[in-house]
Amino acid sequence: MDFSGQNLRGRNFKGQDLTGANFSYADIRGANFTNAKLRGANFTGAKAGLQKRWIIPQFMIAFGVSILSGILLGFSGAFTGALLTFSAIQHYTIVPGLLVLAVLVIALSTLIWQGFTVTAFETIAGIGAVAALVIGVFTAQGTLISAGAAAIIMAIISMVASLGVLAITVVFVSTAMRPIIGATVITTATITAISVASFVLFITVGMIAFAVAGAFSVPKIILVISTVIVSIGATVTSIYIGRQAIANNEKFSLIRVLGVAIGGIGGTTFQGADLTDSSFNKAILKGTNFAGSYRQPTILARVCWAGAQKLEHARVGNSILASTFVRELLVTSNGYKKSFVNADLRGANLNGVNLNKANLKRADLSEATLQQANLAQANLTEVQAIGTNFTGATFTGACLEAWNIDYTTQLDQIDCQYVYLLEHANELGNRERRPHDPNSVFAPGDFTKLYTKIINSVEILLRNGVNREAFAEAFQKLMQENPEISFDSIQSIEKKGDDVLLTLTVPENSDKAKISQDFLKPYEERIRQLEAKVDELQTLRSTDLKDIALALANQSLNITNQAVGEGKAVQGNNDSSRKLNIGSIGGDFNASGQALNFGEMNISGQVTNTINQLPASSQPDEPGIKELLEQLHRAIESAEELKPEDKAEALKQVQALAEAGKDPAEPEKKNGAKSAIRWLKGMLTELAEPSAIVQLCKHVLPQIAGIFGL
Repeated sequence: MDFSGQNLRGRNFKGQDLTGANFSYADIRGANFTNAKLRGANFTGAKAGLQKRWIIPQFMIAFGVSILSGILLGFSGAFTGALLTFSAIQHYTIVPGLLVLAVLVIALSTLIWQGFTVTAFETIAGIGAVAALVIGVFTAQGTLISAGAAAIIMAIISMVASLGVLAITVVFVSTAMRPIIGATVITTATITAISVASFVLFITVGMIAFAVAGAFSVPKIILVISTVIVSIGATVTSIYIGRQAIANNEKFSLIRVLGVAIGGIGGTTFQGADLTDSSFNKAILKGTNFAGSYRQPTILARVCWAGAQKLEHARVGNSILASTFVRELLVTSNGYKKSFVNADLRGANLNGVNLNKANLKRADLSEATLQQANLAQANLTEVQAIGTNFTGATFTGACLEAWNIDYTTQLDQIDCQYVYLLEHANELGNRERRPHDPNSVFAPGDFTKLYTKIINSVEILLRNGVNREAFAEAFQKLMQENPEISFDSIQSIEKKGDDVLLTLTVPENSDKAKISQDFLKPYEERIRQLEAKVDELQTLRSTDLKDIALALANQSLNITNQAVGEGKAVQGNNDSSRKLNIGSIGGDFNASGQALNFGEMNISGQVTNTINQLPASSQPDEPGIKELLEQLHRAIESAEELKPEDKAEALKQVQALAEAGKDPAEPEKKNGAKSAIRWLKGMLTELAEPSAIVQLCKHVLPQIAGIFGL
């Protein structure tokens, strides 16, 4: 539907489906879009707000409000004058009257300092209560106590109410009537007129109040003077408050909201409309209602406000537009070096925005769009970015510490040379730059690959190291329950102090919590079983060696020492060809001063036999699979830093490589070789860097992988 450039003043579009409609440069003043479906609608350059025919009703509202303000403030002055004149006639002290004036001055100062807030009202109420008590003491009589207390309370209530009413008048006159008339001085002129009218009205009301009380016999000059003082002070304060509200001073936000709401009566309304992905680029929006109702909120997801005019004079409810600095960012698209800490930018349209060096710490960018945005050197620490579109954005130098992203976060075509993972430097002065080398930068596409990999991964922390038997069984069960996961899903196994961090690649939309539980539950259960077996073996510490030998002779057992936290794990099965290790049972037992490790000798012999079956290299100067495995075999056997159980397991992996080397092209053997190489690389992470075995493996393993085409 094309309504571009049309005169749509006062038109009713309530509840209509106007998805994708074009209202560009149309005159929609006074139009009603309540509950309309306007997804993707174009309001570029549209003129919204009030029609000129609303000028008379607005003047009537302004006049009526000024009268109300005058009456309230007139009573305030009259009550103050009553105490002063009563004191003058009856020859009592004038302290009560002066005290009322003092309280009113304090109340004005409190409202200016603290704004129209609960704290300010509590302060004024407390001061009024004390003043009423003091007046009661000075007036001495019970009836006079009641009259004095009532006078000061009514004076304060009347003055505060009149301030609010007149300030609201200032706001809505400025926001609504000024653009209708088109005069640049209408605000000042109107305020002056209201002030003069109110001033005259104050005196009149005060005189009438005294006439009703039969007090015309008292000096009227006191009444007039008190009324003049109160009215001038209140009027000036009201003008100040109104101007501060117009200037978006947060202390007077209540006045501003009420003033804008009244000034927007009869203007364009989008109450309860769905404006998702619509555009108000360069539109004039003064006097427009974007506030939703309790049952039907207005949807403003990803609305483009770039270049919108007078948006600060629109009714925006509790949307993200209620924040002054957020609204300015959406309109100007310039957030250079500005602070948006804890800002609510959920669903905001920030396409092309300049956030270079901006501080967005803990900001909520969920479901927002920042396509082509400049986030260079921005602080994105703890930012919520679920469902956020960063396509084409610049991230060079940005800090991404603990930012929250998932598979719904779009990171396509990112322009990034490097990022930091820490907001502040650690004790080593390092902010964890990526890439680590300060002279290196990401190649095109590297950033996207890196964080896509992070997004589609699960990290599982294994406490107190890895028990290989428990790991193998738990991983088998994990693959059975999650067919999309295989051994190739293992990204890395990293040592983190005494713990080990397992990182798995998982498909998009995976339930990461379930995957973590599917692995940890059987793993920890198996650990408990192995630890129980260790406890059983502790009872053998005092057992005679002969009894142990007889027990082993009567059973086909395979006992393997493996690290389980700080204890020893024992594995039993019926495969007598595997490792038999009865050395150091429980940490105390030693048959002849050294561990008897027949299994290790057995596997070493098998490795030697299998390697000897491989063909020698046809090129003397270039080692083949046989020569490389021989080097690896010798290095493992002579590695003193390897525990006996680790050495035996490493030899098993060499055996697997030797078996695969007989036919490197066969897929099954190729996969076996891949797993063996991965295990050996994982073993290296637990060893000191300068060790001979580490240096050899770093040289030999890549060559072996190359032979298998890995």
